[in-house]
Amino acid sequence: MKSNQNQALVELAYAKMHFGKYKDYYLSDIPEYYLVWYQRKGFPDNKLGRQMQEVLEMKVNGLEHILRQIRHRKL
Repeated sequence: MKSNQNQALVELAYAKMHFGKYKDYYLSDIPEYYLVWYQRKGFPDNKLGRQMQEVLEMKVNGLEHILRQIRHRKL
C-alpha cells in the first residue's frame, strides 16, 4: 500500500497543467488563488481535476513543498 501512495505522490509532483494561463506549469507551482478559483468554478471531472484538488489541499495545509522536494530529488 505504501508503495502505491509513494507512486501517487511522485505522479502528483510531476503533474502539469494542460491548458490555460498556467499551461505546462507543475500543478504545485500554480498559485493557490487560481486553484481556489477553479474549485469554485468546478474542477474538471477527470484525473487532472482530481490532481488539482489534491494540490489545493496540500497548499491549504502548507504541504506543497513535499511535491517540490520530490521533483528536486529526482533531477
